[in-house]
Amino acid sequence: MLVSPTTHLPPLESGDRLTRHEFERRYQAMPQIKKAELIEGVVYVASPVRMTNHGRPHAQLMAWLTAYWVATSGVDMGDNTTVRLDLDNEPQPDALLRIEPEVGGNSRISDDDYIEGAPELVAEIAASSASYDLNDKLNAYRRNGVQEYIVWQIYENRLDWFSLQEGRYVSLQPDEAGVIRSFVFPGLWLAVNALRDGNLPEVLAVLQQGLQTTEHQAFVERLNQQQ
Repeated sequence: MLVSPTTHLPPLESGDRLTRHEFERRYQAMPQIKKAELIEGVVYVASPVRMTNHGRPHAQLMAWLTAYWVATSGVDMGDNTTVRLDLDNEPQPDALLRIEPEVGGNSRISDDDYIEGAPELVAEIAASSASYDLNDKLNAYRRNGVQEYIVWQIYENRLDWFSLQEGRYVSLQPDEAGVIRSFVFPGLWLAVNALRDGNLPEVLAVLQQGLQTTEHQAFVERLNQQQ
């Protein structure tokens, strides 16, 4: 009888310290695990997802980013997609936007269908400021050149939007209208308080204003001309 090479693999558990190769080997051998990440060489296996502290905020964030993706030819989007950042970091961010390398992006799709390199924008739903999303993971994203990093802390109902400037993350502040505008993705506007209040129609209405700007139109034209 042939024995599968994965039969005797140890289980993938939070706190394990593994190489990226071994992390992927164990993760692929455990299809019942839906989300696991390797951050600074340490394994984090996600708990079951609850509705109010992750499921609904995640859906709202995805609705906002999906509307931008649909309106922006040349931009790619991922939902819970594994990213090979470096040899010690393989996160599975809640959401990401990326630009193809052919038009100046920093990441690519590997032959086995993973993202390799740093997406331009990553968004995460975090429980609180104590989460690894705002500690080790933030440092891994910064060091690998993720240009913009959004973290929505659910217990504090706080949203931070970090921009990579001269090697460090700077927190972007809303303007007088309560809107943060992406530096990397022109037209990606976020009405922060509306998102925090669960007012998705207002979030999408403000995004539509950004999508109508000449900056967004020029961005789309530039991406499509380079393809």
